[in-house]
Amino acid sequence: MAMRVEIATGLIAELTTLAAADPDREVCGILYGAAGRIDGYGVAANVAAVPETTFEIDPAALFAAYRAARAGGPEVVGCYHSHPRGSATPSARDRAGAEPGQFWLILAGTDARLYLSGPDGAFTECAVAQT
Repeated sequence: MAMRVEIATGLIAELTTLAAADPDREVCGILYGAAGRIDGYGVAANVAAVPETTFEIDPAALFAAYRAARAGGPEVVGCYHSHPRGSATPSARDRAGAEPGQFWLILAGTDARLYLSGPDGAFTECAVAQT
């Protein structure tokens, strides 16, 4: 049985719209929430050398998000990014760069799928309930 994750209503639609607005590049950012829940997101610059086919969240945005969480702000629970020319499934690069225990929301066109990253590049797809 897939892990059930609650996502704030409208969040997936907002991120799908962001991805559609930049169809030639992978858009990316940070997911905020708590165990079993995603409440919000932060947009981050994609600083990858080839943003058309890969993503790398701006390290300054990540550091700021973790610093804010330590100061009592929202908890970082994962990331999102788009696959403008692919499916909403983890790529080999996603598997190689995933930190275990983090949510990965992957957007491809109107499709959005949520995964939990595990050890050794394993991903488990999560069931999503909008709340």
